[in-house]
Amino acid sequence: MRVSRGPVACAALMLLSTAAALRSEPIRLSRSGAPKLRASAGAAHANATFCSKEEAFAWAKKDHRRLLHVVYRVGDIDRTIKFYTECLGMKLLRKRDIPEEKYTNAFLGYGREDAHFVVELTYNYGVDKYDIGAGFGHFGIATDDVAKTVEIIRAKGGKVTREYGTVKGGKTVTAFIEDPDGYKFEILDRPGTREPLCQVMLRVGDLDRAISFYEKVGS
Repeated sequence: MRVSRGPVACAALMLLSTAAALRSEPIRLSRSGAPKLRASAGAAHANATFCSKEEAFAWAKKDHRRLLHVVYRVGDIDRTIKFYTECLGMKLLRKRDIPEEKYTNAFLGYGREDAHFVVELTYNYGVDKYDIGAGFGHFGIATDDVAKTVEIIRAKGGKVTREYGTVKGGKTVTAFIEDPDGYKFEILDRPGTREPLCQVMLRVGDLDRAISFYEKVGS
């Protein structure tokens, strides 16, 4: 993942066990039933202790750094593009084939790359499956109607791995789905800022060490 000092702060890293407060603009449903999404702004600061929403977001008003994109490998890039655009409402921003290096990549998101957090898919010729591993948790996508969004995804052939409902010990409504390669997405009921693709959750072995690393990378 890359970090920019550009004019808009977008998505946030969520480290497992970190109290990272995050608010995101909802996915709006159009009359056709497809997800209708707005563009980007807003990031959360991962703190090692619990704090209020006001405290969590106060720093972002003064700091315009942001995550640019996240890169991961897929077994069939056209299949994944179809899923992300039709089920998740993303836009294909650009796609390029590099035959001399034997790979193809594509950038997708909810707005232009110069102002939004996007995903970069990479397909390596001849490789149709990857081991995701235990370190990656999920991506977070914000919506104002989790149930409706999940039903749209299901109707278009998406795999729902956890039905919508409130999280344990809280009031937030979420659901989980998987893309064709097994990457998980959490669908979140979180109105607020303007970036639907709002978080990346990672599992780490030493939380304090990981927080220190990411703070230094972004400084």
